Amino acid sequence: MIDRLLFEREYWAAHPTTVLAGVDEAGRGCLAGPVVAGAVEIAEDAIVDLSKNELIAVTDSKQLTEKKREALWEILTHHPKIRYGVGIASVQEIDTINILNATHLAMRRALEALPTLPTFAFVDGLPVKGLPIPHQAIVKGDARSLLVACASIIAKVSRDHICLELEKRYPQYGFAKHKAYGTKFHLNALHQFGPCPEHRRSFAPVAVFQDEFNFGD
Repeated sequence: MIDRLLFEREYWAAHPTTVLAGVDEAGRGCLAGPVVAGAVEIAEDAIVDLSKNELIAVTDSKQLTEKKREALWEILTHHPKIRYGVGIASVQEIDTINILNATHLAMRRALEALPTLPTFAFVDGLPVKGLPIPHQAIVKGDARSLLVACASIIAKVSRDHICLELEKRYPQYGFAKHKAYGTKFHLNALHQFGPCPEHRRSFAPVAVFQDEFNFGD
């Protein structure tokens, strides 16, 4: 069984009193909408108890049902011992600086959205450029670190809520159902209606329609 606090315990043992956060993103591979990052900070004296109680079900957000993610998001965003931040990089930023740089930008903004800047962060995946604090990248971190897993839920649910708003504005694309990923339904809608202003022009499945359809409002 994976110790979800292994990285946290080891870091705090070597660096007592460090303010530690987890960071993850959602929506990097989507065809529309922003890329969203979450950052979560839980104090050392609280995290063990929370991991056995309120946060016992926390794992990689992709492994959770939508209903479970929403329930955990409510806990993470309202618990007095948990601090969180959300960072967003817009479609325009994605198309201007590319998705990798936009993802790093969203992660930086998520950390800066915390009430106070942590001392150190665990980040899912590979190293990130431009973070305001030192960090350690953890491959599959959302399944191996509780803080990163919490951040993945914040990022995923926050982005899902944005997609629900996009559904109201552009119901023909089905954003509420597929959350802007390149599903068959979404690709068929692109073929039928062309891209909307929230589609990422720099992504190949969208760019193929650039000459055929007008990207304006």
